[in-house]
Amino acid sequence: MKIAKIISLLGILAMTAVLIYGFTVGNFSGEGSQLLSMPWGIVSLVDLYTGFTLFSMWIIYREKSLPAAILWTIAMMVLGFFAGALYTFIALQTSDGDWRKFWLGKHA
Repeated sequence: MKIAKIISLLGILAMTAVLIYGFTVGNFSGEGSQLLSMPWGIVSLVDLYTGFTLFSMWIIYREKSLPAAILWTIAMMVLGFFAGALYTFIALQTSDGDWRKFWLGKHA
């Protein structure tokens, strides 16, 4: 479980850095329209949001609170795997070293 926590923390740090970089240096609307004009840009976005949706389904399944699950899903769709890495780290911390509790949450 320690390795999973380290990997999730590295994900949080990496995503924090690239989000700050993207928002401070990039042009979201200009670059986004360029991305959407390319076939592989569209493929990449569909692939990404398919992953976000699948990960969000796991969050919804394991969360005790529907409002919390909805907020995490919104965070996932807006912030990407920054939210996913943060959610994973918190789930690892609160599972008390129990993988079953980590994966199943309220169903464990």
